[in-house]
Amino acid sequence: MRPSPLVLAGLAALLSSCAASPCMASPTDATVLLPWGDGAIALAHLITAFLVPLAITAATAAVARIAGPLQVLITTSLVERLVRNVGDYAINAVAGAVRGRTLSVPVGSAVIAQAVQRALDQAPAWLVTAAGGAEGLAEKVFRSLPLDEEATTGNTLPPALDTLRAGRDRPSPT
Repeated sequence: MRPSPLVLAGLAALLSSCAASPCMASPTDATVLLPWGDGAIALAHLITAFLVPLAITAATAAVARIAGPLQVLITTSLVERLVRNVGDYAINAVAGAVRGRTLSVPVGSAVIAQAVQRALDQAPAWLVTAAGGAEGLAEKVFRSLPLDEEATTGNTLPPALDTLRAGRDRPSPT
C-alpha cells in the first residue's frame, strides 16, 4: 500500500507545525530561572536582625562614653557662670565697689562675702557643692575679682569667710 499524497502532505504539515512550536524547538541556551527576590528579602532580614542590635549597642556605648565628660563640661560652665553672676551682684551690692576698678582688700573681702552669701541663698545646693562649697566658691570669686596687688588669699579670704560664718551663726529674723 502506497500512502496517498494527501496523507503525506498532511503529515508533513503536522510535523512542520510541531517543529516550529516552542515546545519542540531545541533550546540554544540553557537558562534556569530562580526566584531570587525571595532569597534577597530573606537575606536582608537576616542581616538586619544581626546588625540592628549591634548598632544600638554601639550607639549606647558611645553615649555612655560621652556622658561623663559632657556632665563635667556642663557643670564647670555652670559653676563659672555662677561665679560671674554672684560676683557682679556683689559688686553692685557692696558700697565702695565699682565695676571695672581695682578693689582694696577690705572692699574685696566684703564683695567676696556678699557673693558667696548670694550663691548660698539663691543657687541650687548641688551647684554650690560642685563649686567646692562656700570656701571653694570664695576662692573662685577671689580669682575673678580685680583686686589690689597686696591682696592675697591669706589677707582677703579669711575675713570674707569669717563674715560668712558669723552670718550663719546668727539666728534668722523670721
